[in-house]
Amino acid sequence: MRVRRTFTAISVSAALALLAACAPTQSAPAAAGGDDQTGTLRVWLFDEASRAPKEAAVKEAITEFKAAHAGVDVDVQWVPVEGRADKFSGAFNDPSNAPDVAEFGNTDVASYAQTGALSDLSGDISSWSEGKDLLPTVLDTAKSGGKTYGLPWYTGIRALYYRTDVFTELGLEPPATLAELTDDARKIHAAKPDLYGISTGGKYTYALLPFVWANGGDVAKSDGGKWTSTVESAPAKAGITAYANLLKDDICPPAACANLTGTQSVTAFAGGKAGMTIGGDFNRKAVEQGAVKGKYAVVPLPGTTPGSVAPAFAGGNLLGVFGASKRHGLAVQFAELLAGAKYQEKMYNAMGNLPTLQSVQKKLAASDPTLKPFVDTLAAGTKFVPSTPGWSKIDSQNVLPTAVQQIATGGKDVDGALADATAAMNKNFG
Repeated sequence: MRVRRTFTAISVSAALALLAACAPTQSAPAAAGGDDQTGTLRVWLFDEASRAPKEAAVKEAITEFKAAHAGVDVDVQWVPVEGRADKFSGAFNDPSNAPDVAEFGNTDVASYAQTGALSDLSGDISSWSEGKDLLPTVLDTAKSGGKTYGLPWYTGIRALYYRTDVFTELGLEPPATLAELTDDARKIHAAKPDLYGISTGGKYTYALLPFVWANGGDVAKSDGGKWTSTVESAPAKAGITAYANLLKDDICPPAACANLTGTQSVTAFAGGKAGMTIGGDFNRKAVEQGAVKGKYAVVPLPGTTPGSVAPAFAGGNLLGVFGASKRHGLAVQFAELLAGAKYQEKMYNAMGNLPTLQSVQKKLAASDPTLKPFVDTLAAGTKFVPSTPGWSKIDSQNVLPTAVQQIATGGKDVDGALADATAAMNKNFG
């Protein structure tokens, strides 16, 4: 998931700041719900650092919903992203205090599904008039165990930001491959030692993963429902090594970059301290407010061969319905209203959230050229992290970032770092 400036995300921005998923406490089975058509619908949505635009769009949706449903009110609670684990755990343990509709990150799906507290929305999405417009790869991020636990509300995709003024001065073209990206980054830092060739960090998992996937690797595989680490495979090792090589003295010195998170990496670029960075569509407003305004462009992160695009992580947030809801039908209808084309466009205009409906993406990209590289990246194909509660633990323990940092700083060689990562991952997978 990506949670936003509060979070801004999943507009990534705060999402960006991309949050580690937290596994909730398992409790007794959720209470059976109902289908009352009147009363108050309880809704949990993530709070934002600048909530006003999001709140305005949601209030408009509430007004429309209440006009179409006599005797219905909608009560929205704004949940701080940092406190979501305790909030959701409480709802899982006490269904009487659970909301009807809730926003949550797609990396939390497997953990939340394990509680049995969320409704399977597979049938609802199949019968939803706009459901067929959902991007299949994005819809997959809402699934666990063959069931769909949320309506994709928005997605977060990362691409390559680069300094047009620096590239022009040095006679560089946007890199066509990851190898060219590394070469360009080295040239930039050599010519301008005050700039990182590319600002990316050891704690930036979602910048690392495209390197693994572009090299034909993955971080884990599932066999009969059991997940095991694959980071020691040759393709994954090649991708991790290529990424760690960006955190070197001749590109992004490990003393400064090994501990950078995704948000910090983008902040360095926005502040004029780097020639390139890997950032999300949700980061664009922050970059526009920085020192590089008017001096940057964005292209899809290239793959290993010219013309290819490195698969991006499909982050994002969903709208789910609790099984304990006494107003299941109303809850689904309200979630569908917020996740429909009208309010996806309004949320994009308000917060920069990348829509999950293909038709809305195309419409917005046609009027906003800056959206095109992210839409093209989505169209090229995205990937997701292992859909299992074990991934939440691996993520929160910084297993992969630790390996990258060890390789970048020379603390361990590649084989040693990845052997340790494999052991830690398999222990958490169980």
